[in-house]
Amino acid sequence: MEESKTSDRLSVFLDSGIYRFENSNVVFIDPVRVLNLSYNRHRVSPTAYYSRFFHSKCSGQDRHETKLSSSSKKRKRREKKPHSLNERERAADQRHRQARPMLLKALECLLTATDLLAIMRNLRSESCPFECREAPLHHNEHALTELCRVWQAPLYEITLNFPKHHEPSKDSDLEQIHNLIPAESDCGFNLIVVDPPWENASASQKLLYPTLPNRYFLSLPIKQLAHIDGALIALWVTNREKLRNFVEKELFPSWGAHYAATFYWLKVKADGSLISDLDLFHHRPYECLLLGYCHGKGRNSEHMSSWSDKVIISIPGDYSRKPPIGELLLEHVPGPKHARCIELFAREMIGGWTSWGNEPLHFQKSSYFVER
Repeated sequence: MEESKTSDRLSVFLDSGIYRFENSNVVFIDPVRVLNLSYNRHRVSPTAYYSRFFHSKCSGQDRHETKLSSSSKKRKRREKKPHSLNERERAADQRHRQARPMLLKALECLLTATDLLAIMRNLRSESCPFECREAPLHHNEHALTELCRVWQAPLYEITLNFPKHHEPSKDSDLEQIHNLIPAESDCGFNLIVVDPPWENASASQKLLYPTLPNRYFLSLPIKQLAHIDGALIALWVTNREKLRNFVEKELFPSWGAHYAATFYWLKVKADGSLISDLDLFHHRPYECLLLGYCHGKGRNSEHMSSWSDKVIISIPGDYSRKPPIGELLLEHVPGPKHARCIELFAREMIGGWTSWGNEPLHFQKSSYFVER
């Protein structure tokens, strides 16, 4: 019986890209399968998506050589005096300790799912279910929109703005977002996902994308974008305690959002092990998605009471690229059955969604796709 249930879950996973572990708030996601539900003529390339594919630990001679080359560094780390945590760091450590048992339980669920692990090891190299060929590279930037023609949507609008300089203005976003505010409140968005370019020393050093000061996001017109019947807000945050305090005490209140739950995105390698030590203070192997409600005319109290924290497991794709979590959120979205969804500061476009920001075509380059 148990084998049959496992087989059913695997079958659903192969079709949907989402594997739900029985009797738990844990799911595994293959973003490639999820994203491909939005495409007809093209398919997301597993090799391109998993460009940083995290392999299993090395073995044999390679492991021995790695151990020798890193022994001096390890010795230096051992010689350092223990770091004394300040007040914010202690608060961040307390958050981690509260989440730790749930994260370990989620990892245990994954490591006991042997059939799923066997599939995971081949996610990057598995062939497309249809005959595919590499999509031709386009040197004309406007050719990026060719991929949009295959979406199964009755109506969509694409606005492109290619500035003379590649460095976007910090004010360019807010100059345009007010155009998205609906004239009628019953035409607002029921699901609003926000992935802000938080100030981040690592991202700035790598020059991967421009970041913005935290207070900039207070100006986002979330209340005006929300549907009259309410909206679910999903906000990606880092593990910095200063940022979490800002979101809880200033940002959510300014948006009119009431906290409901936290989704933990646990990042693993192809063999199911974590990409870094769970207790590594400054490089936790997980990120958080904070969920809140903008209450509509019905107050939506039944939605808030149905929430509980959840763990999403996946192998990370490119730097700063988040897994597609829309399907997991839709069942909790208030308002009409066919929800209107928007992602702010989006870096790719999803069929049926409004994608807004300076880089909505970032991951739409033809090199990320193969053609059926």
